[in-house]
Amino acid sequence: MECIIHFDVQHPEGIKSLRGLLFLEEGKVPGENELIGMFKDMKFNVRLEDREKLIFKPVNPGEKYSEIRITSFDSGKANSKEDNELKSIVGNLLPQKPSGL
Repeated sequence: MECIIHFDVQHPEGIKSLRGLLFLEEGKVPGENELIGMFKDMKFNVRLEDREKLIFKPVNPGEKYSEIRITSFDSGKANSKEDNELKSIVGNLLPQKPSGL
């Protein structure tokens, strides 16, 4: 399934909105490695800075951009599910809590 990732790149002169494309198995959501790989293919060498807000920072501090923030993604389903799917991505990026006794 195709998944379009919408994100903003923060440059000194302002924000530039871009999109990336990932191919995932049906029903899957992109994880940290898939997102970093997509950015690397687009010549953005980044690391995940803030899991909750989906903010990525450049690995090289000399880059011309200061951060990338994922704003939404579209898997081709109804827009009403978009927020739930974005929350699912955040859930997959957050470290899993150990279960109780």
